[in-house]
Amino acid sequence: MNFDVDSIRNDFPILKQTTKSGKPLVYFDNAATAQKPQCVIDAIVKFYSEDNANIHRGVYELSDRTTTAYENARQVLKNFVKASDEYEAVFTSGATEALNIVAQCWGADNLKAGDEILLSEMEHHANIVPWQFIAKQTGAVVRAIKITPSGELDIDDFSTKLSEKTKIVSVAHASNVLGTINDIESIAKQAKSVGAKVSIDAAQSSPHMLEDLSSELYDFVSLSSHKCFAPTGSGVLYAKREILNSMRPWKFGGDMIENVAWAGTSFRSAPERFEAGTPNIESNIVFAQACKYLMSLDIEAVEKHEQELLALLSSQLSEIEGLRIFGTSKNKVSVVSFAVDGVHPNDISVMLNNYGIATRTGHHCAEPLMNTLGVSGTCRASLAFYNTIEEVEFFVKSLKRILNILR
Repeated sequence: MNFDVDSIRNDFPILKQTTKSGKPLVYFDNAATAQKPQCVIDAIVKFYSEDNANIHRGVYELSDRTTTAYENARQVLKNFVKASDEYEAVFTSGATEALNIVAQCWGADNLKAGDEILLSEMEHHANIVPWQFIAKQTGAVVRAIKITPSGELDIDDFSTKLSEKTKIVSVAHASNVLGTINDIESIAKQAKSVGAKVSIDAAQSSPHMLEDLSSELYDFVSLSSHKCFAPTGSGVLYAKREILNSMRPWKFGGDMIENVAWAGTSFRSAPERFEAGTPNIESNIVFAQACKYLMSLDIEAVEKHEQELLALLSSQLSEIEGLRIFGTSKNKVSVVSFAVDGVHPNDISVMLNNYGIATRTGHHCAEPLMNTLGVSGTCRASLAFYNTIEEVEFFVKSLKRILNILR
C-alpha cells in the first residue's frame, strides 16, 4: 500500500506556488476549503468552452448534452456515498443549505411544542441556528449532547437525553474543530429506537472518504462540494425519497412545479421540488468530477497517509510547553485545533503566513463549542492527502520560532 504523495501533488497546480514571503505554499486550511485537482479545473473550462447551456428546458443539442451531464452527476454523487435507490440526491448550494432544508422543510411541519431536537456541543453553526429558529417557531426544544474532555460525544449523556420526546437527532459525522469522528451508526440506532429521524452533517467527513454514509439508518445526509476538492457553491442533500416527497418546498420558481394556475400550483416530486430556478449547473457537474477523482484513489492508502500526518503533528505539538490541543480522540480526521497560553491565536496565524503557511483562527463557526472549551478561539491546522511529512515538520519548526518571539 504505497502512497505517492509527490505524484498526487502534481494533480494540484496551486500547491506549486511560492508565496509573497518567498516560501512555498503550505496549505493547512483544508477544513475550510480544499484545493482543486487539475481534472476539476479542466472540467470547469470544458463546461464553459463546450457545454454551457441551461438544463431541462431546451430541446437543442447543447441543452440536451448539459442536462444529461447534470443528471449523470447526480448519480455519481449518490455512488460516492453509496446511497441506495430509496435515497434521492438534491442539489443545494452547500451543506449549509442542505441542513436548512431539513430544518425548514421537515422540522417546521413535523415538530410541535414539547418535542425535542438533539444536537451535540461540537456542531457547526449551520447545524445549530436553523434548529433554534424552528424551535422558536414550533415550540420545540433544542438540547445539546455534552462532549467528554477528549472531545468525544458523551454517549451516557446522549442516552440520558434521548427519549420519546426526541423527534430528530442531527449531528456532525466529524467535527470541524476537534476532528472527532462520531460513531454515527451507533447514534442512529439509538435514535431509531425511540422513533427519531436522523440527520448527518458530513461536510467534514466526506473529504476523507469515511465509508459509512450509506446506512439506511440515516434519513438525511448533507455534503458540501468545496470541501471535496470541487468548486464552491454546490452541495447535496441525500434523503429518503418518501420523506422528501412528504416535505413542502422552501423556494419557489421554475423547474420545481408540476402545474401553475391562478387557482393553485402543484409541485414536482423530489429532487426537483427543492431545486427552484436555474441551479449552479457547472459546479454540480464538476462536483461529480471531483468525486470521480477521489474514488480513483487508493482510499486505504489515503487514510493511512492522513493518519500518519495527524499523528506526527499531534505528537510534535504536544511537546510544546503551554500548548493545548483540543480534541484528542483516537478516532479523528486530520484536524488539529490548539491554543497557546498567553498568545492570541490570530497572532500565530498572521506570523505563520510569513512562512507561507495557511491556517485558520477563530471560533470556526462553532461558538458554543468554544464556550464549552473555555476559549474564545483556536488556531486550526487541517490536513489533506496532498500534504506531506516535510510540511508538518516545517509547520512545527516555524511555530516554535514564532512562539519564541511572541512569548
